[in-house]
Amino acid sequence: MPLSPENKDTVPRDAGATFVLESKGEWWHAGYHLTTAIVGPTILTLPYVFRGLGWWLGFFCLTVMAVVTFYSYYLMSLVLEHCENSGRRHIRFRELAADVLGSGWMYYFVILIQTTINTGISIGAILLAGECLQIMYSSLSPSSTMKLWEFIAMVTGIMIILSQLPTFHSLRHVNLGSLFLSLGYTFVVVAACIYAGLGQNAPPRYYSLEGSQFSKLTSAFPSISIIAAIFGNGILPEIQATLAPPVRGKMFKGLLMCYTVIFVTFYSAAISGYFVFGNKASSNILKSLMPDEGPSLAPTWLLGLGVIFVLLQLFAIGLVYSQVAYEIMETKSADVNQGIFSKRNVIPRIILRSLYMILCGFIAAMLPFFGDINGVVGALGFIPLDFILPMLLYNMTYKPSRSSVTYWINNMIMVVFTGVGLLGSFSSVRKLVLDASKFKLFSNDVVD
Repeated sequence: MPLSPENKDTVPRDAGATFVLESKGEWWHAGYHLTTAIVGPTILTLPYVFRGLGWWLGFFCLTVMAVVTFYSYYLMSLVLEHCENSGRRHIRFRELAADVLGSGWMYYFVILIQTTINTGISIGAILLAGECLQIMYSSLSPSSTMKLWEFIAMVTGIMIILSQLPTFHSLRHVNLGSLFLSLGYTFVVVAACIYAGLGQNAPPRYYSLEGSQFSKLTSAFPSISIIAAIFGNGILPEIQATLAPPVRGKMFKGLLMCYTVIFVTFYSAAISGYFVFGNKASSNILKSLMPDEGPSLAPTWLLGLGVIFVLLQLFAIGLVYSQVAYEIMETKSADVNQGIFSKRNVIPRIILRSLYMILCGFIAAMLPFFGDINGVVGALGFIPLDFILPMLLYNMTYKPSRSSVTYWINNMIMVVFTGVGLLGSFSSVRKLVLDASKFKLFSNDVVD
């Protein structure tokens, strides 16, 4: 619930805060968490994004989005530090928004948007991990009759086991591995694209934007909204909550680590993929390298290694985005006065987290077109949490002069990205409608 006047000057002592959001981390741990939350297999869509924007506009939009999100997350960390210095340390996004904006409904707005996004990403991670398993098994056993839902069930079983890691902080080693995995499959994709570009079967390269002026414009807006969604995370306050107090300056260092990885992975994947495939780049560059017809354009072992790296990182992403759900559940189900590994707390944790993962796995198997649905949710969710609320919270907390550059930059970002969110939502709904004929419950194919 929102903090009341009596308890808003202290961090609430409840099981969700004490156990799941345990505050023991260092700045590099925050860097691992941030990198896992932002740098995921979605970067493999960047050549497709450039397909809708071209070279120069693609570079411009990618760079602007990197600068704006770094600025946004930095402002959010400053607001959290300011509240801590005032005796009101917030470890949950929803409580921070309700406290600073002074509105009880904002608490429920944030929790609705945040849990919807996080659950959607967890479902998407399970779905894509199942698809990766299916790709690997089909390459080893082409005559196999196993269905996609069976691979999703396997992934769900693994996620149930991994979900028993009790705290966000306990994921620090998993997320360090995730950081190296993101670098790993990025370098694999770059090497595969170079091999494909220099090989005898190199695809023809055309970089001109296709279609009429109107179609070029309608292709540009979805590409911009995809970049915005790729940079989103929506859980920065919860990540900052894992830092041991005092947190001053720690999140800034974590952001620098994260954005160093972003610079290496985002630009290299975008440049290599778009350079080789141009305006024929697929929505997943691995699919361009492994066409349905004809041989693979790079060594099969290399592409297989990339798929394995993606698969392993998807487990880490699913775990990170499940933490808010676990925190909400354990705030009500666990007893803070008993140990984190006491029988009283372990049994409900196993049951609730297992049920949550089973639900995510069931939805992933039932709706293998969930990516289209998630596109709408992402456009409507990431934009307010990552591009609007941080600016608004900063203006409300620090109250910059209306004549200051900071005030006008923050307001301009809020206005521009409100428009991007609306256009992205329109584009996602349009794609949902166009793909509706492909939708089939428990289908064996994932709708791109």
